[in-house]
Amino acid sequence: MKNLLLPGLCLLLLFTCASTSAQNKITVNEPDQNKPKLFTNLPDKIPVNINELKNLVIAENGKMVSLKLGQNSMSSFNGQVISRADDNTIHSVVIRSANFNGATLTLSSSAQPNGTVKFTGRIISFQHGDAYVLQNQNDQYILIKKNFYDIMNE
Repeated sequence: MKNLLLPGLCLLLLFTCASTSAQNKITVNEPDQNKPKLFTNLPDKIPVNINELKNLVIAENGKMVSLKLGQNSMSSFNGQVISRADDNTIHSVVIRSANFNGATLTLSSSAQPNGTVKFTGRIISFQHGDAYVLQNQNDQYILIKKNFYDIMNE
């Protein structure tokens, strides 16, 4: 009888180890492709004036600001500066929109070693399915419309 006790315990331990799991399974969120679009009335590419970008990154916290969306367009991104960060070479602002529900403009500038200034930014709303990304094309900054899930992953 003692000869079967040790193999029986080993077999019970083997079944216990095989049936238990050390990690929880993570559920993957599927992207919601049916989110409403926020910028349907705006073009896919919007040129932006560099001087306006320079004025935005130096705007004070709490100040109401405006970014003209297009050179001949009457549309603009109006909002309040809700956050600002400054370093020796990097300036960054976050602007909450007053006219595009739920959207924020995040804009940063960085001084390059050759003396030029590079801008990065985006206009995004987490409740909507479209966004704009600021890109430099041929020394002209352009807001390019993107799908929300091309920029963000869940």
